[in-house]
Amino acid sequence: MDRNLAQRIGFAAAAIPFALGIAWYGGWALVAFLVLVTVLGTRELYRLFERGGGTALEIPGLIGAALLPPAVYLALGDSSSIVARMWPYLAALWLIVVLTVGLWRRTPGDQPIEAIATTVFGVAYAAALPSFLIDLRHGSHGTRSWAGAWLVFFPLVVTWVCDTAAMFAGRAIGGPKLAPTVSPGKTQVGGIAGVIGGLLMAPLFHAVIFPRVGVETPLAALVIIAGTLSIIGQVGDLAESLFKRQAGVKDSSQLIPGHGGVLDRLDSLYFVIPTAAALYRALGIQ
Repeated sequence: MDRNLAQRIGFAAAAIPFALGIAWYGGWALVAFLVLVTVLGTRELYRLFERGGGTALEIPGLIGAALLPPAVYLALGDSSSIVARMWPYLAALWLIVVLTVGLWRRTPGDQPIEAIATTVFGVAYAAALPSFLIDLRHGSHGTRSWAGAWLVFFPLVVTWVCDTAAMFAGRAIGGPKLAPTVSPGKTQVGGIAGVIGGLLMAPLFHAVIFPRVGVETPLAALVIIAGTLSIIGQVGDLAESLFKRQAGVKDSSQLIPGHGGVLDRLDSLYFVIPTAAALYRALGIQ
């Protein structure tokens, strides 16, 4: 076993029980975890853009990333709360702050428009998208809920299995590349294998896991979700690869041994999490 694979297995052995515990508990523990993830991910994205020649207004961007998960949790938990009523105005106020900082810190020759756009995009991508995890977890379940935890883990497991199946099939079979200019290692065969692997999780959860935690969901709905997420997750993976390709780096950072950075670990999930939340709502699961 190579050293990189051993590091990945060791990290997964510790990370998966921790993630399941956070998902079970939910509430402010989940919010705190998301704040950490969104801030680190946003900072990594700004660093990638800087390596590619761009700039960002880092401080207002990181503040916005840190405030998003608690704002989403407060708005979702009480529709009459001041956050739920005022969130469009709070978002507009943050944007005004970013524009004001750009005006103050950047001359016309310092590319202020690019800096402002990069700042806003970083928060939208690395903070707003993963914050939909709060809706996945608390759309219909309170804290300390195994049903809520496994509703979170279903799209996560589909994505992990899809990524693993795609990697092994691509290495074993090879063939035409899926997106050679963005990610030369991914193959079309691997992409198909990933979708098949993800689809197999639907009957497994329907027959074994969801009945044990009191989640009643039609198999057809789970097949639709698993198939959609298996495709959209691979698109999300390629999107993050595009950022790294522009920056000329293999990993977004060296934060996690054998895994790279936060962006590397959540690449597919940035697309999967909000898509799963939307499908849960559309198909009546939440």
